[in-house]
Amino acid sequence: MISSILQGARILATGSAIPDVCINNEHLSKIVETSNEWIVTRTGIEERRILTGQNESIIDLASLASKRALEKISMNPLEIDLIILATSSPDDLFGSAGQLQAKIGASKAVAFDLTAACSGFVLGIVTATQFIQNKSYKNILVVGADALSKWTDWSDRSTCILFGDAAGAAIIQACSEEENGVLGFQLNTNGNKSNQLSIPYQTHSYHLDNHKSLNLFQGRFQYITMNGQEVYKFAVSKVPTSIAQCLNSLNISKDEINWLLLHQANKRILYAVADRLGIDYSKLIYNLDKYGNTSAASIPLALDEALAKKQIKYNDIIVIAGFGAGLTWGTTVIKWKC
Repeated sequence: MISSILQGARILATGSAIPDVCINNEHLSKIVETSNEWIVTRTGIEERRILTGQNESIIDLASLASKRALEKISMNPLEIDLIILATSSPDDLFGSAGQLQAKIGASKAVAFDLTAACSGFVLGIVTATQFIQNKSYKNILVVGADALSKWTDWSDRSTCILFGDAAGAAIIQACSEEENGVLGFQLNTNGNKSNQLSIPYQTHSYHLDNHKSLNLFQGRFQYITMNGQEVYKFAVSKVPTSIAQCLNSLNISKDEINWLLLHQANKRILYAVADRLGIDYSKLIYNLDKYGNTSAASIPLALDEALAKKQIKYNDIIVIAGFGAGLTWGTTVIKWKC
């Protein structure tokens, strides 16, 4: 689906934050049967950052990333109209966006969580753009933040090597149609495959036995489970198609693309998607080796770093694609206007 432009929207500023604690592959090899060579060969990941303190949370990271984005453009938090927090690891199951609103002092903003795992930030950009294009809001803060280390089984070699914690933020602002920076989008979901990557909820017999008179089922969420082969096949088949469909709808050729920014899940996936699209690896924005898979944070974290390195120039076309649990996947095409 491509939105009709009633008013322009552009990313005005970005910010990011990572935990202090760095866990490299050598460290992991002392926890599970693995090695640096094994992990790098299969994933491209060399290290990851994780929250370790008892009271550390994604809100600490999300607020720091948000403040850094605000500081870059000297924007008062009271100017933010809406906060969208894309996360699958909230502090509170009812939602954590309100905590973020309070922590950064954006008391005039509406705030809500958006749960779409590794596709969360793309869906956040698309959602924010709709609010701007229909003139509901002017300044929107979109944050992708996850701490999947808290939901990882650190004895499971197939998953513990993959994930890290981080947050990335983007301020999206209304602008003229001439300066519009969000050109279009394409989104998909296949719920029939949701069990391929999930944090499942399971009931416990203790609770069942003690609540038989109420016929009440209670339990808790388990650790991350993933069918790696199926997720790989899903990503390398669906993501290039999504990108191609989005580009075709905008009449943009692959040769016009300056940067390809994919969810940082696995180096082999990133290269396979680029190959299928016929896009040179030099156009890949890549930081997977330093942070691992940070879920909803991976795209804004990589975008913020690329901007800090001055890789991205005015009017560059950036294809952004997220994919993951749900199973969900989606593409948005950005023209950089700052």
